[in-house]
Amino acid sequence: MIVEVDSRDPLPPYEQIRRQILALVASGELPAGARLPTIRQLAGDLGVAPNTAARAYRELEGVGVLSSRRRHGTSVTAEARERALALLGRASTALPSASPGLDPAAREYVGHALRLGLTLEEALDAVRGNWERGPEA
Repeated sequence: MIVEVDSRDPLPPYEQIRRQILALVASGELPAGARLPTIRQLAGDLGVAPNTAARAYRELEGVGVLSSRRRHGTSVTAEARERALALLGRASTALPSASPGLDPAAREYVGHALRLGLTLEEALDAVRGNWERGPEA
């Protein structure tokens, strides 16, 4: 699981972790049944307090994306992907592409945006801003 905390990001660390886990679940990189690191392991890896990691996990448990059981750890629930997609404001059904030549680049961009924990609207805002500046900016 690739999650990062950016100290320059105005979002609190627990929210950065929460969004990135949601994005990983929504993208399928964290499938149902996948086990997540322990709270202590995640906190140590990210350099945050254990309570910060615990809050992210707790909030994701509250919406049914994660499930924690003593001695079994924390894992992704069976219905997590649908819930993550709903929370991130995306539909789970894919529509046919109007421009198949752009699909590989679009998939790469979407994957990068999801790893950063961006919402669909934030990713579209980045595209709009770059569109207005043009390819040479």
